[in-house]
Amino acid sequence: MEHQVLVAGAGPVGLTMALELARYGIAVRIIDRIADAEHSSRAVAVWPRTLELLDRCGVSGELVARGNKVTVANILSGGKAVASISLEKIPSPYPFVLMVPQYETEAVLRDRLAEYGVVPQRGVELLAFDQDEAGVSARLRAADGTESTERFSWLVACDGAHSVVRHLLGLDFKGDTLGLDWTQGDFHLSGYPFPSTQMAVFYHADGPLLFFPMAPDRARVITSLGPATGSPPAALDQQAFQKLIEARGPGGITLTGTVWTSAFHINERQVDSYRSGRVFLAGDAAHIHSPAGGQGMNTGIQDAVNLAWKLAQVSLGKATGAAMLDSYDAERRPVGAQVIEASGRMTRMATLSSTTLQHLRDVMVHLLLGVPPVQRALTGLMSEVSVGYPESPLNGPSLGGAKPGSRVPPVAGAPPFGSGRAPLFAACGGAGAACLAARFAGLVEVRQPLPGSEDLLSLVRPDGYLAAQGPDDDWILMVPLLARLQAAG
Repeated sequence: MEHQVLVAGAGPVGLTMALELARYGIAVRIIDRIADAEHSSRAVAVWPRTLELLDRCGVSGELVARGNKVTVANILSGGKAVASISLEKIPSPYPFVLMVPQYETEAVLRDRLAEYGVVPQRGVELLAFDQDEAGVSARLRAADGTESTERFSWLVACDGAHSVVRHLLGLDFKGDTLGLDWTQGDFHLSGYPFPSTQMAVFYHADGPLLFFPMAPDRARVITSLGPATGSPPAALDQQAFQKLIEARGPGGITLTGTVWTSAFHINERQVDSYRSGRVFLAGDAAHIHSPAGGQGMNTGIQDAVNLAWKLAQVSLGKATGAAMLDSYDAERRPVGAQVIEASGRMTRMATLSSTTLQHLRDVMVHLLLGVPPVQRALTGLMSEVSVGYPESPLNGPSLGGAKPGSRVPPVAGAPPFGSGRAPLFAACGGAGAACLAARFAGLVEVRQPLPGSEDLLSLVRPDGYLAAQGPDDDWILMVPLLARLQAAG
């Protein structure tokens, strides 16, 4: 078996999945039936938690260099300011949302992946597969039409909303299609009334208008087209977009050039399980939702990060399959459901048709977002730094102040958790941490105590979430958790 893992789909989620596996020493093959890489912007927002996690493989700095930092989100209605949301207080080394075209994100991930000797194989289609207790047999068709059947230990579906893998598994993609058609485009423009560090949402009776600045003279623009007709919506050209901007925007904005346009329906769908035996689903193959909040790609990348270290530990013989791999669905499916609910709520709120409800919305948004705790809660949700796994089966005891499953903020001056060539838990503490690492060699490494928890032993997962915490001299409390996860050897 030449490759242990087959990744279907070479978009941002599949590339992240392959990159994480490759840097942990797992033989991975990544394919995509589309012959050419994506050249349109598509997803543009990269949120703080995603940048934190991608810092583990060393690509966040390059992404930031290629993108535009947005630190403020403005909401306006009827030409009047309703609320201004600051992102600068997000507790992260990346207190902003990075606007960067998807093709740039993919290029950075692809370049880093190539450093591990892995290149996506484009024009290769997955036709069918069978799985048994020992692995997955996949029938593939190469770009020249040649078909072959190859054997893998695992298959990860990162092949998008129309996932072939999901279809072949016969999984229901349950949910609804919202009743409005939408259009979006990337444009060069002048007269945008805010700095390029600020995005804007203009509420309007005929539909919202959103601007996501990508550069001083370029922005992603999204707006609704009205009730769905039942036919695929057609993208607007620059002239039609200009008319909508003049009708719904603040005035004075002129589109000077078109980069890319598309039209779409908003679907809210999710599978009942992210795992089927030796096959896993991640990203749009598992969940799709409104683009409000720009969290689709981010949620998918975080799916990949969550699964990759677990699959690596099992493939390397460091952890048991059952306890470790079942946790992927248990952790990530609730997060996907939360994103679907939150983005859908934002979309419905922005598209209210009743004048009375629109006025009430404006008043409530103004009042609520003027309260600092509400702003912190909203930015924590949008940036995904508040995402955690409180019900995870990987959670152990906690006798400290932090809750198991919660995000551990990156420690300034220290390598990111999970960086390097081995997917290790970090025992952050003193003598107790050393004892725990010695007991579970190959699964646990020693780190300095976490800031503010100097007298405690904190066990941190390779994806930077707390597994357990307690007194350093009572490290034995964490032995049952790690013993349950550790592979017999």
